[in-house]
Amino acid sequence: MKNLGIILIIVGALMLILCALVPFMADMADQNWYTWGGVFVIIAGLITHIVVNKKVTD
Repeated sequence: MKNLGIILIIVGALMLILCALVPFMADMADQNWYTWGGVFVIIAGLITHIVVNKKVTD
């Protein structure tokens, strides 16, 4: 539970890396969905990391 935020940040970063490096993803679907999805997952992971670690230390 303590590492959930970090895992979400890593998943979001992997989504952005795949969006940039895999050429066939542009043909499969709109790349903006992957980009915005990665950004939202990273933001959710950051907020989750802050909230969980604040509750764990208190």
